[in-house]
Amino acid sequence: MACCVLQITGLIFGGVGMVATLAATVMPQWRVSAYIGGNIVVFETIWEGLWMDCISQLGIRLQCKFYDSVLALPPPLEAFRALMCFAVVLSIISFLMAIVGVKYTHRAKEDPQGISIFILAAGVAFLLTGILVLIPVSWTGGSIIRDFYDPKVPTSLKRELGAALYVGWVSAALLIAAGAMYCSF
Repeated sequence: MACCVLQITGLIFGGVGMVATLAATVMPQWRVSAYIGGNIVVFETIWEGLWMDCISQLGIRLQCKFYDSVLALPPPLEAFRALMCFAVVLSIISFLMAIVGVKYTHRAKEDPQGISIFILAAGVAFLLTGILVLIPVSWTGGSIIRDFYDPKVPTSLKRELGAALYVGWVSAALLIAAGAMYCSF
């Protein structure tokens, strides 16, 4: 009974982590404009994401623009795009493997070894996906914090942590937890 609860909990964590990984990948709020100083009235908020930049004016009008050229992007952004896309695909594959493993655990009384290998593979894939999500999210967060406290960076270029980073950290935690549950099974 405890193994069933652990498998279902891992499946829920993996499913929520998969959706959160997709959300963090497409969200434009990776870097959000920081307003420092005496200016209380804020007319524009700038969001920078993996795929586009957006400007929100007075919280009413939102304009987003996809990046013009893939070749003109900085190399870290290209790498983060690739890692997050690979993480989305791997999270979907991991989730499907976990569904198959959980579904056939009870039916395969004669071959429990084959199913446990399937669940172990899903656990390892979830762990790998969590690490793949954690790399670009943490790297971006670290660079934002470094630039924020750097006195050489102009105030207009300072950014704060966006909502997509928090979604990415939660996603990574859920995927790693799901992977640990399946690996322990």
